[in-house]
Amino acid sequence: MDPGRTVLAYGSGLILLLGGVGLLLRTTAAWSARILFPYLIVCLLLKVPALLVAPQMEAVWLGFGEIAVLLAGGWVLFAKLSELRGESLLTFAAGENGIRLARMLFAASLIPIGLSHLVYVKETADLVPAWLPYRVAWARLTGAGQIACGLGVLFSIFPRVAATAEAVMISLFTLLVWGPAILAAPTTRLPWTAFFISWAIASAAGAVAQNIAPKQRINPHR
Repeated sequence: MDPGRTVLAYGSGLILLLGGVGLLLRTTAAWSARILFPYLIVCLLLKVPALLVAPQMEAVWLGFGEIAVLLAGGWVLFAKLSELRGESLLTFAAGENGIRLARMLFAASLIPIGLSHLVYVKETADLVPAWLPYRVAWARLTGAGQIACGLGVLFSIFPRVAATAEAVMISLFTLLVWGPAILAAPTTRLPWTAFFISWAIASAAGAVAQNIAPKQRINPHR
């Protein structure tokens, strides 16, 4: 293995580890958000060459969409926690404007993720727990559901409900697919890696959902 790539891999892991710990502490949360946001932007940009080389491959769009969801969640944290000063060049990405942009990115990223369930229906069905009947139907239903969630957020059709449904759906994928895989092979690295990546994506979706204002009820007595 190229030693340079190994160093980058360890460095990337260290950024994520320290950034996650930093978000848990009030004194370091702002700096963690400031560091993780550009880091996730770089991660997404690194996927762009693959899109240009093989735009016809849905798997490439799936990977792009998953990282875009992570970026959307990180963007929301940046918008809420970064505490930028007015003269910063990134003020446009903070506050309510930043949350709106992150929400649009999140919505668009769900569409290729949902499409992957339909394009790779057999592979998706194989991940459905064996005790569930109609595994192919579940694969198609979840794919259509993710596309619907994306469109709901994008066009403001019950956007908070749609984003919350997406977060719950990915959380269930994490628990039902990768939880049993960990129990079956607790010393194997892949199930643990997939579990934490999936959980991070679910958490990012949850962060977006929690920062979509619920629709105001109309008071008929006014």
